[in-house]
Amino acid sequence: MNIGITVYPTYGGSGIVGSELGLELAERGHNVHFISSVMPTRVTDLGDRVTFHEVEMMTYPLFEHQPYDLALATKMATVARAEKLDLLHVHYAIPHSISAILARESIKEKRYVPVITTLHGTDITLVGADRSYLPITRYGLQQSDGVTAVSKFLKRATIETFDFDDIEVIPNFICPSHYKRLPEAPLRSELAPNGEMLLVHVSNFRPVKRPTDCVEILANAKKEFGNVRLVMVGDGPELSAVRYHAEKLGVGDDTIFVGKKANISDYLGISDIFLLPSELEAFGLAALEAQACELPVIATRIGGIPEVVTDGETGFLSDVGDTAKMSADTLRLLTDDDLRLAYGTKGRAQAIERYSTSKIIPQYIAFYEKVLAKPRSAAA
Repeated sequence: MNIGITVYPTYGGSGIVGSELGLELAERGHNVHFISSVMPTRVTDLGDRVTFHEVEMMTYPLFEHQPYDLALATKMATVARAEKLDLLHVHYAIPHSISAILARESIKEKRYVPVITTLHGTDITLVGADRSYLPITRYGLQQSDGVTAVSKFLKRATIETFDFDDIEVIPNFICPSHYKRLPEAPLRSELAPNGEMLLVHVSNFRPVKRPTDCVEILANAKKEFGNVRLVMVGDGPELSAVRYHAEKLGVGDDTIFVGKKANISDYLGISDIFLLPSELEAFGLAALEAQACELPVIATRIGGIPEVVTDGETGFLSDVGDTAKMSADTLRLLTDDDLRLAYGTKGRAQAIERYSTSKIIPQYIAFYEKVLAKPRSAAA
């Protein structure tokens, strides 16, 4: 198949999943065309079957803001015709599904290119639920030729918000050979020069991720278990607040900010416990990646996280903002090596059994084939 994929080229779950899906499809013999304003976050090497098409923005005095959605639709239509795409797979409803539908309609007399929309979370739970965006988001779902969601939670949220239920759940995935334990890596010695235990957090540092809670957990844990540090991977609007909070709580020297990293698995593979105190996670991709690296997960009991993290078996779940419990759970894992290792082993086994690429990628391919087999009149 010739597949067009559009993602937000940012440090977030939808961009990561869309990028890695394209690379996995290319490895299986499909031709993948990424259509975006910037090279997607995980696409570092273009192979023979992977092509990047840059969306060029128009500069015109009339426009206070550049019309990216129209530029994207134009590029999608151009690539679809030139490369004879079989389908357009867009990640995130707004504006990607709208742009893809506009592209499909503009060229359908010459070539009908089905649109598949994958929902990742905030496009439904935050943006889509805004009353001003609700009608256009519902239209995007209804006019897509196929819709998938990354968790059962997100499917339920979409049904409740938009009264739309023609959704197939295809969860996020990990490559077991890429996400794995790296206990003896030099990076471990660099981050823990005195043999410290390492807590780690990975996110885009938005308020919904509550990254300052991670600092509180570290500070509380250090009162009882001094030999521990926190590695913060990523960047975003809350970064300065996290730095300030760390200094305020006296753990600034033990909070390590490494910024955005393409090699997330390197940091997960050498750490000991993963922290995810978010207010909302439609799936919890970072938690899945951590579990694949044999890290127990300390997280909140919200959204799709309970589908990924088994409380009391692969980690501990708490209410949002309950840093006291999260700190106690973290301390329990720090002080009990057998428990921590057992949770890590179970977490990796569960991640591979449920979410490995060998299990999930064929589900996407089967969904593509199902959409392509629809009569064009029904799809339209």
